[in-house]
This record gives sequence, structure tokens and C-alpha cells, in this order.
Amino acid sequence: MMSIFSGARRIDRLVTALAACSILIAVLRADAVVWNERLRADFARPPQRYWPRPLWFWNNTPVTAETVKEQMRLARDRCRYGGFGILPFGKKFAPAYLSEDYFAVYSAALQQAQALGLTLSLYDEYGFPSGSAGAQNSSDTSLFAQRWPELTIRRLDKHEWEVAGPVRFGTNLPPGKLSALVAMNLTTLDRVDLTDAARQGAFEWTAPAGRWRVMAFLCVKDGDPICDYLDPEAADRFIEITHQAYYDRFAAHFGTTIDSTFFDEPTLYRAAGRTWTPRFNEKFEARHGFSPRPYYPALWYDIGPETQAARNYLFGFRAELYATGFTKRIQDWCTQHRVMATGHQDQEEVVNPVSVSGDLMKCFQHLEIPGIDKIGGDRPAERFYKIVSSAAYNWDRSLVMSETYGAMGDLSWEAIYAVAMEQYAKGINLLIPHAVWYDNAHVTFKPELSWRHPRYADRLPEFNTYVARLNVLLQNDASHVADVALLYPIATLQGSHRLDGPLGYYAGGVAVPEADYVEVAELLSNQVGRDFTFIHPDVLAGKCRLEGDELLLPNRRHPGRFSVLILPGHQTIHWSSLKRILSFYQQGGRVIATGQLPSKSAEFGHDADVREAVAAMLGTPPPATGAASALEVVRNDRGGCAIRLRTLTAETLRQALDLARPHYDVSFEPGHTLRYLHKRWDGRDVYYFANLDPDLAESVVTLRGRRELDLWDPHTGEVHPIQVAHSTHAGTELTRVRLAVPHLRSVFLVQADGVAAKE
Repeated sequence: MMSIFSGARRIDRLVTALAACSILIAVLRADAVVWNERLRADFARPPQRYWPRPLWFWNNTPVTAETVKEQMRLARDRCRYGGFGILPFGKKFAPAYLSEDYFAVYSAALQQAQALGLTLSLYDEYGFPSGSAGAQNSSDTSLFAQRWPELTIRRLDKHEWEVAGPVRFGTNLPPGKLSALVAMNLTTLDRVDLTDAARQGAFEWTAPAGRWRVMAFLCVKDGDPICDYLDPEAADRFIEITHQAYYDRFAAHFGTTIDSTFFDEPTLYRAAGRTWTPRFNEKFEARHGFSPRPYYPALWYDIGPETQAARNYLFGFRAELYATGFTKRIQDWCTQHRVMATGHQDQEEVVNPVSVSGDLMKCFQHLEIPGIDKIGGDRPAERFYKIVSSAAYNWDRSLVMSETYGAMGDLSWEAIYAVAMEQYAKGINLLIPHAVWYDNAHVTFKPELSWRHPRYADRLPEFNTYVARLNVLLQNDASHVADVALLYPIATLQGSHRLDGPLGYYAGGVAVPEADYVEVAELLSNQVGRDFTFIHPDVLAGKCRLEGDELLLPNRRHPGRFSVLILPGHQTIHWSSLKRILSFYQQGGRVIATGQLPSKSAEFGHDADVREAVAAMLGTPPPATGAASALEVVRNDRGGCAIRLRTLTAETLRQALDLARPHYDVSFEPGHTLRYLHKRWDGRDVYYFANLDPDLAESVVTLRGRRELDLWDPHTGEVHPIQVAHSTHAGTELTRVRLAVPHLRSVFLVQADGVAAKE
């Protein structure tokens, strides 16, 4: 039995604990007030750390310390640039790249940056692409190739002979490292691995009856002086000659004045799109437990039922080597030296990326800041922003970079703002303008965005302040919020790809007819008004888990919670992905298929499993007729819903989404869609809306949950309350907001101070 004294002591402890809680709550509220006031002050007058930081071309002329210092001061004071990525460029540039005289000028730039409160990103090349320490777009002299010629990029060549058996056939092999020697029967597609029969550059084989194609696959030096992107040792040597040379001289500036590095346009389309590496087979077998040699013919030809799986294993492993052989080694070095790493691929705008970036999501798996390039010409990078920002969300990164405006001519201010708004609405939060030119009389790639250009000089401070305000609210660890996951269809892209395709390696080699994923993404963003996250198959199978009728991505920064999964057109899909999608549907999840349904597995031996799983979700589709419904809908007893679109349009996609669930995180009335982004930062909701439609002046936005909101104007820095209307529908609280946002204007809606959101 408790004594009176012990009861009193418990009461005293309870009173003390309550008092402590009250003090803690008061402190937290006070901290929140200070945090809110500081955030508003930063938004009104963004500190220099949020100002854009352009690429600064030291181009085609001798560069002096005095001029460098003066241009840095003018760029800060007259443009509101917050730093630079210094890019040596052109055959007339001096002093010599990576010479002591060069580092003396770079040292002057560092000292001036420190004095002016600016920061630098270490651009890792002389011109571009990264990987040679000076070749194309520079002096045509590769310092890398001079020191390590054995580590330059390699190419996979195929040589073949037609053989009619039975016959004894023998020949000499061309020079190069033999990767595989395979004979394939042209009627049955049976294959025979003859690699072990090769001796001292020649082989003999007794061919059985039938028509045979004998193929020798050789890994050879390409002649391009760039490093072997698939070989970590080559990447390390490139880092040694570039990054490490800066660190050896300027270690004290790393992590302070120098806060990041930048690589530019590495790509797999070099070496004629057949980039390979000598140790491919050895590493493949260690990774997968079987030899890749019998499957090499699939890189060029149909080898029968195993074609799509073989290509996925081979092209997929090459993409893995690329991500770990170049990008990851740079990131590892940067992590060790207290700086961040960013960069981008070339030709990101290709729907089939297998011959260019390999896998446009996976190549950023190990990079702290995934990036993309918005450049001129017929290169619609805006269609691919979401892939790169989704890579950041998949692998839990905070920042997404875009090198922006390069080679776009003397853009109008309307175009400059439109590009920036679309980038930030699609998840980019680090815009790097391209560019400022040391010698503005010899600009190679217009525009020249500096105080010297009469079109841009007066409004650059205004624009850079606008971008800085976007950065204030979006350059943080805020989590991306979306209800919809869109499977990244790398399996069907790899399964349908082959080397030396008719489009040429620069354009992707092979068109993939079933690949509608980019069209689906653009319809969602631009017309339907539903944000989403691309989910990579590795992440879906390896990280995501099911919780009730939702698919969870358990990240720290970007924890995803998806109630709808869109399956874009596939011929080939990872069986591991489809198993997870089927379980999601069976537990009450909603699946929308937009095009061709998968029938092949990216893993050997699971084609029948793929077809059975698709039938279990969607049944056997009826024949297409003009009178058929635009949607085929199947529901299960757990509330799961599987919808197939017979035709893909904005209207059918909107109908399918509305059938899948009644309310979304953000929704618009048809025809009144704004570009938008929703993030949640320390429990506070931040919505960004931008109007890129010249025919739209006002939009009504419905937000799921009960919200009290302030409008933050990034064009002026002003903050004021905005009227909202609350309602409840089928147990879900909703907030309705009428937004008057003129064309090429944008706003933030931010959770009001001191008011908790209610879901």
C-alpha cells in the first residue's frame, strides 16, 4: 500500500515534470518565433549564400589576377552573384592549365572570394567533357592521356563470320582483349561459348550442321583521351591530376571558400556508344555469379526468349559500373575533403538513355547533388527535370542542380523567368547560370549574363534576388510530398536497346515504342496537375515497403508515402518490381497502367510470372474497339484498384487518377493547372506555384488537409495572409485557395506562423 509521503513525493515529481514541460514548450515556441522571423528576414533580403553562382568562363585569352578580382567585385555588386564555378576554356587561354602560374591566378580568385564573402565550385576540367584534364574544347592536349594512356576509355568491337556447317572453321582474331567468342545458330538461335578455344590470337572450331554466325567481341582502346569512366582506378587518376592538385595548394579553402566540385558531361555515348572496360566479365561474374560471355550477342541481336533479360543484365551492369566507376569515386573524394559534388550528363534529353547516360536515375545514385543541363537547340531538358529530382528523392539528397541557359542565344527576360520557374516547380533548387565570360567580346555560347550586357544588366539583380528567394525556402532538407509514384522503366529501355542502333549513339541508338514514361510525366506536371516521384526499380524492390494500402519510401529527408502507382508502358519489367506492385494492389493500393503491358522479365526465367501477375491485376484485356471505354477498371475485395488506359491523354489520365482515389495532396480545376511543388520543412508546409500559361490569370487550388496559409511573394519579398475556405468531404478535410497569379509570376503558400496543419 502506498504511503502518504510516497504519494506526495510522486505528486511533487509530477508537478516538477509539468513545470519542466511548460518551460520546454515556451522555449520551443520562442525558438519557433525566432526561426520564423529569421526566415522572413532572409526571404525579404536573401543573404549572399543563397545568391545564384554562375559558371565563369576564363575564355580564349590570357587571364590576370587584377582583372579576375575586378570582375568578381562587379559580379557581386552589380549582378548579385554569390560566387562562381571557374571554367578555363579555349585554345588561347593562358596561363597553361594546372601550371603554377595558373594556380597563382586561381589563388588570387580564392583570396578575393574570401574577402567578398563569395564561394567557389571547383570545375574539374579545362573545357568539357570531364575526364581528360584538357582535350576537346580546350588545348586538344590531354594531360590524363599523357600520364596514363592505359587508363583511357575503351570500346567494345564486334567481328563476325558466317559459317555453314558441318565444317572446320578457323581464323585469326583482330587485336584487343577478347571479351567473348560466341557462335549462334541463325535458325534456332542456340549459342556456343567458344571463348576458351581462342589461343594466341586465333581459334579453330568444328561447326555442326546449320548456318552459324561466329562473333568475336573485343575490348579495345578507343583513341579518345578521356579516362575509362567504368574503371575506378582511372577515375582516381583523373582526380589525382585535377581535384587533388587544387587541394594540395588550397586545402585551407576546402569546406569554406570552396564548397563543391562540378563535373561536366561525362557520357557513355563516347567510344561510338560502345563504352566498355577490360575487367567487365570478371566484375560481372563476381556480382551475379555466372559468366556474361554467352549473352554478348544480345548486345546486337535477338537471341530468342532470353534477349530482354540478357540485355538488362549486361546494360544494367554497365550502368552500375558507370555510377560506381566515375561518379562515386568523385563523390568519395569530395566527402573526404569536406566539399559537395555535383555535375550532369550529356544528352539527358534522350528518351532511351542506355547509350548515353546508361540509366539517368542510377548514374546519380552516389552523387550528393544530382544535376541536369538546360541548353539551347532542340534539347528539351524540361521533360527530364523530374527524373533527376526524383533521383535525389530516391537516394535521399537535398539539392538538385541545373546548369541553365547555355547556348540559348540572347534570351528574353520572359524566357529566363519561364525556365527558372519550371525548374523549381519540378524539384531543381540550385540554378547555375551559364554564364559570365571573362572576355565578353568572344562569347562562344550566348547569352553572356553579366553587368556588361545591355539587355541584362539592369534586371540581373532583380532576377538573382528572385532566384535567391526560391533558394531560401527550397534549399534545405524539406521532404518532397506527392501521392503518386511513377515507375522508371529502365528495364524496358535496356531490354529493347541494342548497340549500333539506327538512330546513332548520340540520339539513343534505338527508339523504344512502348516507352511513354516521359509523355506521362509531362501530362501529370503540365496538364493534369498531379505531382509525382519517379521510383527506380532498385529502390522499389530494395527500399520501399508496404503499409496498409500505401507504398512507403522510408528515407530520412524524403520519406515517400504513395497511394497510387503508375505503371508506364513496358515490354520488359523487373520481376522483383512487379511482385512488389502486385502486393501493393492486393493490399488495397491503386495501380494505373498507361500503355503496353509487360510480358517479359528482366531476370532470367520469370517471363511466365510476369504475364500471370499482370493478368492477376488487370485480367485479360478485351480487344480494342471504337465503342470500348477509355478505361478498364478492376477492383479487389481489399479496396485495391487497377486501371488500364486504352489511350493516353490528359483527360484519360485525370479520369483514372480520380477513380483511383477521391482527394490528392494538391489538385486544380481542369484547364487551370499551375506548375507546383509541395515540400514539408520541419513540420511546416511550403507550396510553390508558378504560372507558365499565358491564357491563365487565376486558378483555384484545393489542398488536402486543413491549412491556414500566408502568401510569400518571391518577386517582391513580401509576406501577407491569404484567405482560404475549409470544407470536409467523405471524412477528408480540404482547403480551397483562389490564386490570382499572372503569367510568368509565382508565389509560395506557407503554413501560417503558430498554426498547426491538420490532415
